[in-house]
Amino acid sequence: MKIHCVGGGPASLYLAILAKLHEPGHEITVHERHAAGASHGWGVTFWPDLLEELRRHDPVSARAIAEQCVSWRGGFAYVGDRTTAHDGDVGHAIGRHRLRTILADRARELGVRLEYGVEIGGREDLPDADLVVAGDGAHSRLRTQSAGHFGTRVTTGANRFIWLGTTRVFTAFTFAFVETEHGWIWCYAYGYSGEHSTCVVECSEATWTGLGLDRLGHGDALRLLEKLFVTMLDGHPLLGRTDIESHALWQAFPTVTNESWSHDGLALIGDAAHTTHYSIGAGTSLALRDAVCLARQLGSTDAAGLPAALARYERERKQALLSVQSAARHSAQWYENLTRYIGLEPRQMFALLGQRHSPLLPYVPPQLYYHLDQTVGRLPSLRRLKQSLGPRLARALQSRRPPA
Repeated sequence: MKIHCVGGGPASLYLAILAKLHEPGHEITVHERHAAGASHGWGVTFWPDLLEELRRHDPVSARAIAEQCVSWRGGFAYVGDRTTAHDGDVGHAIGRHRLRTILADRARELGVRLEYGVEIGGREDLPDADLVVAGDGAHSRLRTQSAGHFGTRVTTGANRFIWLGTTRVFTAFTFAFVETEHGWIWCYAYGYSGEHSTCVVECSEATWTGLGLDRLGHGDALRLLEKLFVTMLDGHPLLGRTDIESHALWQAFPTVTNESWSHDGLALIGDAAHTTHYSIGAGTSLALRDAVCLARQLGSTDAAGLPAALARYERERKQALLSVQSAARHSAQWYENLTRYIGLEPRQMFALLGQRHSPLLPYVPPQLYYHLDQTVGRLPSLRRLKQSLGPRLARALQSRRPPA
């Protein structure tokens, strides 16, 4: 088949790699609107299970990713003038530009054609193809062109956030919560190379406007944030993106869902198909798993078998996303209701931060939940009962308004 992938991110590139490995006869082109070598943002996180999955599907690119990523274990939090640490699972991170370079080099090696610097505004800008894959992000132009067919729904979160970088290299996943006269503002950071870390800053709309972050120029906003997070940054600067088009902007997170993921030979992948709140660190992993599934369903399919293959892809991935989307929704709500938890002792607050995916947490007094969770964690039989009953109890409680 002739396949055109629009958007040169991890989803499109990895799909191109796996589709070529499944069927070398496919003619695949990846279109990226930015110039070759342009960097995009800071770092991305992933977990050991994803790395194992990548090794199964393409050991060559997986080995390069493993060699160039960094690892950490556990987390650390600054809560006002108090601190706490938690010994958690191993996590990994890699620079977004580095990941894209690895995947682009591997795709090119397999015979995928990569076209850079060409804007694709719609299907009319593409040559004829059996399949077009929209990997052009949450604001996908290709999806928007046929939004009525896809049943696209976009909802935005209540808080404001911005992606930044810093030259301080964090060796643990680090949080900082700072109280201002206009409310709390917080940041989480993780190293992704030997020189830089990603910093995501978030706050409520009221805090954002109260601090003047809606009006300050980019440089002045960075200096203000450096003062607020001076302890965490330890004298290092915050860095804004200067690589593409403009500086990073404050946003309200868009949660994208689609009733259908394909229409008339056009399939959605990654953020074009679905988004999950950045606080669970799953966006890149989900995009790569979309690519794995779509490439497997395509296999050696010809154009006649394409509709059935795309239907199988959609069913499988929608089912796999249910628990992740639920976790992301509850994680976002935890931060939107931070004042409910921030008064706890740092150790307790940090423990509930780790439990923010729980559907029960909004309905149970935080301190009671903490003590119950500690008890459950020591008793395997209760832990299994919690895992079994938790979602059902949460659904039963959803008609109630969660306590403020």
